[in-house]
Amino acid sequence: MEVDAMRELNSSELSFVSGAGDGCSGGSGNDIGGVTNSGSFGDDLVNIYEGVVQAVSHVIERVAAAWSS
Repeated sequence: MEVDAMRELNSSELSFVSGAGDGCSGGSGNDIGGVTNSGSFGDDLVNIYEGVVQAVSHVIERVAAAWSS
């Protein structure tokens, strides 16, 4: 089995073999499920969770107040 000499990939080929297509070759960074700023993604998830907990707590409080009246 003979191996051909290797060459460097151009940006289009590199994007293709990495699975990103041509979308990543522009230097815009990775796209994780539509999120391009993954550094603050965790903080955003925590804030969403805290908001949901606060909303559910408010609903529970209102329902409890309605039952006690």
